[in-house]
Amino acid sequence: MSDRGDHGGDDLSLPKATVQKIVSEIIPPDLVFSRETRDALIECCIEFIMILTTESNDIAEKESKKTIACEHVLKALETLGFYDYIEPIKGVIAQHKEAQRVRERKVGKLEQSGRSEEDLMREQELLFGKARSKLQNSQQQQQQQQQQDPPSSS
Repeated sequence: MSDRGDHGGDDLSLPKATVQKIVSEIIPPDLVFSRETRDALIECCIEFIMILTTESNDIAEKESKKTIACEHVLKALETLGFYDYIEPIKGVIAQHKEAQRVRERKVGKLEQSGRSEEDLMREQELLFGKARSKLQNSQQQQQQQQQQDPPSSS
């Protein structure tokens, strides 16, 4: 890594607003988090990501893999001594895998329906039309009710 923090000429950064939001959620409200401190934190995060990615890549290459997998990142965390991160990250990985399964089931249901996209769009338009009609009827009934009920004098 370069001492200047330019990471080989690449313009690497993290979204400043996101970092600021995360920090604001963590620190007490009476503490001020300066712009310079935020920028230093971003540099540290980038450095951490670079080190973790490099180690993960080395592990993947040793296994003759062309893709860095979750297991490689977990092994890199262990190799680098970040033991406290391993269990929480395993939890995040499990949540992500479950979200993927749910997403795949939804896509599968659509494909298994055997209906074309055009059919589904027509049905959706019909449903929207019915909903609009219901809303208009409801609004008309409310207007009629208001016209029939004289305003009460206070």
